[in-house]
Amino acid sequence: MARAIAWLLVLLPLLALSREADSSALQPRAEENFNITYIQNSASCTYRVVIVTSCSSPRHTRDQISLSFGDAYGNQIYAPRLDDPSTRTFERCSSDTFDITGPCAYKICYLYLYRSGPDGWKPSNVQVYAYKSRGVKFTYETFIPGNTWYGFNLCNTASSANRQLHGYGFYLPVMYALLLSAFLFY
Repeated sequence: MARAIAWLLVLLPLLALSREADSSALQPRAEENFNITYIQNSASCTYRVVIVTSCSSPRHTRDQISLSFGDAYGNQIYAPRLDDPSTRTFERCSSDTFDITGPCAYKICYLYLYRSGPDGWKPSNVQVYAYKSRGVKFTYETFIPGNTWYGFNLCNTASSANRQLHGYGFYLPVMYALLLSAFLFY
């Protein structure tokens, strides 16, 4: 019994540490320093982007909606204007699909939306699919603020979590576990 409790006490701090490293990357945020750059690439790829508008969004929006996504290597795909009020784009509880052409990217790890206009808009999620690859999904479920790029940058999540595991934050739970083990078993 004491051995089971000791292992539980060893694993709980490590589990808490790993959850802390991931949780900050799951919420969209404003990125005021985000710049649209055109990265020239010899290859051109098509991406299918599916945007689901939340059922708690306004019934329709006349706002201008732009999108940018890319990878950790600087390949950026930009769609300057996805909205089209005449086609009922971004209506409440709807799903809109766009085929966007841009430079070939590796694993898509960031995605930002830009909204300008008076109506407001609340996407549920955005999924990006590249040719012969599994899609990546970014869950918003929040209103997009006006006149700022708003979204996710998960490109550095793995490296920052790796840095955190090898910094002092990792050694403290390990030392705790070793001391606890020594106390319980000797």
